[in-house]
Amino acid sequence: MTDAAPKLQALIDDFAFVERADKMQLLVEYADRFGEVSVPERIATRPYPEENYVTRCESDAYVWAEDRDDGTQQYYFAVENPQGISAKAWAVIMGESLSGEPLETVANTDPQVVFEVFGKDVSMGKGQGLMGMLDHVQYYARRKLAEERARA
Repeated sequence: MTDAAPKLQALIDDFAFVERADKMQLLVEYADRFGEVSVPERIATRPYPEENYVTRCESDAYVWAEDRDDGTQQYYFAVENPQGISAKAWAVIMGESLSGEPLETVANTDPQVVFEVFGKDVSMGKGQGLMGMLDHVQYYARRKLAEERARA
């Protein structure tokens, strides 16, 4: 078991009891909800800034964070590859389970959660891309934490 936000840990626990074929179907269902976490125009428009690009992601993913009034962040994503089902599913999962969580929790999320959600047999390239998306989310959380510490 890895360190994960409570909502993410609940998903991991649920997925642990699901057969591989059913897990793939669930991930497709998550990907179908991608519009819920896709980047709104008030945050960014195409062409997206290079600083938000996930270099290791084969699905051409981008990540943004918006500070919330409660001191947490809301995470948004763009996945430019229409076939990027795993990246879209992971974006929805992270958007729902990490947005609104304490920044320390987000920053300390173990990258192994990717394999706990997608399975140990995820390809190296896909795993690197999904972990790269998490890296970007964690970068924003760590940057915000550093800003808060600098002001204190």
